[in-house]
Amino acid sequence: MASNVDLVQYIADQCAGAGEIMTKKMFGDYGIYCDGKIFGLICDDCFYLKPTDAARPLLRSVELRPPYDGAKDYFLITDVDDRDYLAALVRETCKALPEPKPKKKKK
Repeated sequence: MASNVDLVQYIADQCAGAGEIMTKKMFGDYGIYCDGKIFGLICDDCFYLKPTDAARPLLRSVELRPPYDGAKDYFLITDVDDRDYLAALVRETCKALPEPKPKKKKK
């Protein structure tokens, strides 16, 4: 089941305090990016954050679940209504993630 577009936009808006937030449709659901770095997924109307040691202490509750069958576990974030909380989680997660690889030029 795909995610509701309005919910995807709401989550993106809630994370905006962390930087430039963008979503991309992927396989029927969405990847969510901050300043070009993918930090989470929105699948079946649930927000999943890439697990990092940096964000773990900030979590109000730690629940690990795969966003789709066959995926690795991500942090499930159920409180999407607190903008400051989400922005802090996104900032700390992105600090801990590697920089995106440069795109190869098409020949």
